[in-house]
Amino acid sequence: MAISNSLAKWREADLFNWLSKNYYNILVNTNENYSRSDCYDIETKNRIELKCRKKHYDNVIIEKSKYDYLMNTTEKDGDIPIFIVSTPKGIFLFELKNINFEWYMKTLPNTTEFENKRKIIKEVGELNIYESKKLM
Repeated sequence: MAISNSLAKWREADLFNWLSKNYYNILVNTNENYSRSDCYDIETKNRIELKCRKKHYDNVIIEKSKYDYLMNTTEKDGDIPIFIVSTPKGIFLFELKNINFEWYMKTLPNTTEFENKRKIIKEVGELNIYESKKLM
């Protein structure tokens, strides 16, 4: 059973707002400044990529380009790379530093947030929900 059917309708702005009110104390939206990450928590030094999924999957995908950016930026700045995904069954946080990925190529929509549904090949890895910290 889903925690909340409304989670299936969430966008990244909804997830950001929930995290600001319920989990992080000083969360800053970095997505508006054309950053390649979505937000940053000043207190915990978490550099965060957000994803919202309309369906629940036990394995969620992270793009290698996003992963590489988070890992390179956090190493340079001393931040902690974080991936947070919402599904109809909850909100899940992954600390990326100690996860080993098997990368592979997959045909996916160019973007999920906009009307451009053109398919392209992306290099991706999978994260298992059961290896995350469940926030909700």
